[in-house]
Amino acid sequence: MNYLIVFIGSFILSYGNVVAQEGYTTLRKNMVEQQIQARGVADQATLSAMLNVPRHEFVPEALRPYAYFDQPLSIGNGQTISQPYIVAFMTEALRLKKSDRVLEIGTGSGYQAAVLAKIVDSVYTIEIVEPLAMAAAKRLKALKYANVLVKSGDGYHGWPQKAPFDAIIVTAGADSIPQPLVDQIEEGGRMIIPVGPHNGVRQLVLLIKKKNKIVKRNLMAVRFVPFTRDN
Repeated sequence: MNYLIVFIGSFILSYGNVVAQEGYTTLRKNMVEQQIQARGVADQATLSAMLNVPRHEFVPEALRPYAYFDQPLSIGNGQTISQPYIVAFMTEALRLKKSDRVLEIGTGSGYQAAVLAKIVDSVYTIEIVEPLAMAAAKRLKALKYANVLVKSGDGYHGWPQKAPFDAIIVTAGADSIPQPLVDQIEEGGRMIIPVGPHNGVRQLVLLIKKKNKIVKRNLMAVRFVPFTRDN
């Protein structure tokens, strides 16, 4: 009888997990349709990635009920995971291809890197807060994002050993555009970065590196946590 009780208990727990996962799938579908597509994001690769990356796995367990809300969430160490729409908007703006190599500055929980990993060949991501970098690397490995490489360090300098990159995405607000990152973009490549005064509204800027010039375009006003540097 004791064995039966244990078996039934395990079955209920397993069934509960299945129900929870199905619930998350529905929430993700609603997120994509109501928060992202409805606001103009149309790139199919971006939409597919947002639909298939389990955002709830990238937030603290206590905040999982809010994982698919249209808002940023705290991930500890003074950092946040961006709202889903902003993640999708920035991803689409880079016009990514399957063969692309992408550098991300500001790994956070690893969510943006996971979205990118569904679209491109390889993702290199840098996080200055070492505990977050270690946790993100462990999480991405457990979730089998094998084409993401994480390191802890000052993202201002980029990752010259892996450069050049087809695209760079910066997920922290900078006072100005770091020249080392511009130097590491492949000709014809793109970079998206929030730029503006500290603790103020910043402009989300898209750069395109052409042969003889850098083309910049302001996309929208945004708020991001500040771009942190090593002292």
